[in-house]
Amino acid sequence: MEHTDPDERWLATVVDAAFFLLLGSSFARFLTRDQDGARTGWVVALFAVFCLLYVLGRFLAPAPRPGSPATPRHLVWLGSVSAVWVVLLVLTPSATWCAMPLLFAGLHALRPRLAVPLAVVLTALVVASQVRSADGTLNPNMVVAPPAVAAVATAVLVHLQRQGARQRVLIEDLVRTRHDLAATERRAGVLAERQRLSSEIHDTLAQGLSSQRMLLQAAERVWNTDPHAARDHVREAAGIPSRNLTEARRFVHDLAPADLARQSLPDALAALAARESGPGLTVEFRLDGDPGRLPERVEATLLRIAQGALANVREHAAATRAAVTLTCLDDQISLDVADNGRGFDVDRPSPGTASEPGRARGHGLPAMRIRARQAGGALTVESTPGEGTVVSAAVPLTSFVPAPHKEPVR
Repeated sequence: MEHTDPDERWLATVVDAAFFLLLGSSFARFLTRDQDGARTGWVVALFAVFCLLYVLGRFLAPAPRPGSPATPRHLVWLGSVSAVWVVLLVLTPSATWCAMPLLFAGLHALRPRLAVPLAVVLTALVVASQVRSADGTLNPNMVVAPPAVAAVATAVLVHLQRQGARQRVLIEDLVRTRHDLAATERRAGVLAERQRLSSEIHDTLAQGLSSQRMLLQAAERVWNTDPHAARDHVREAAGIPSRNLTEARRFVHDLAPADLARQSLPDALAALAARESGPGLTVEFRLDGDPGRLPERVEATLLRIAQGALANVREHAAATRAAVTLTCLDDQISLDVADNGRGFDVDRPSPGTASEPGRARGHGLPAMRIRARQAGGALTVESTPGEGTVVSAAVPLTSFVPAPHKEPVR
């Protein structure tokens, strides 16, 4: 029989050692004290058969694993070896204590409702054999000791079986819970990745296409009156797809924005302000303090928030001026995007604005809030109808280890 559990192997070794020790001592007692010339041959043969059946059973009829029912082959083996022991006990009381391994085998293989009656029968046979061999002098221990030992062994093994059954139920529940948790985490990962991609598309490709559309519309308006300005608009619009392609490749691979791969955050924000400035809208960048080299996650978050906020300014605010301000403190860095547009009621956003929670596109301010929260910060919006809007994002730096300085790619 092969035991994969070290505890099972150890237990099987102890039981086997106890069986052969008791069998050897019983056989030695028979040869020295209980030998009967007429029955000696039969007893020796039965001892040999008893030993052979036990050894064969260990290989051909292995005991069931804990919690599993006994196989028919094992039950046949248990019945056969018990029958041989009963015959051997009738012929010689020397085989009395060989009942212990049989008791353990029965308790291990059978359910308590069958194992307990088996223990009672084996104990009764042991007591009867002890009384028969008393030679007229009855020692109370002969009657009391076997039931006491059997009762303790039965109680312990039944208790261990029930404990094992409860533990198996708990383990099965734990495994099932872990599977459910893994499935939930996979679903959460899919949703998070979907949210990341949708936010990236909104903040890069969608905004690029929107800028391209506005530039082409501006070029169309002055096509006949100012061909030079129209060509400038078309030329600028033609450069947007290459930037979008670079951004798409980077966010598919979950990399930092392309602008941050070549320059620092202040430079990237200044370049963003220059790109967003155009007909009817002037965007300026202001820097207060020296940010140094920030963690990539913080830089990417602030740049994406600035992109989203300026996209809202361009599409919804009807503003003529906007300012992007980066403020650097010892333990916090903040980004403010302010415009002089029409504003809106923060508590009751107007339909079609970027801040409307239920709008079909589902991005804008909600996406910016998610980005700020994922970086450990917060995003606030201050706006009044007719007086413009200020979007502020603040990210604490105390929980981040400064990233190593990297030279810009030239």
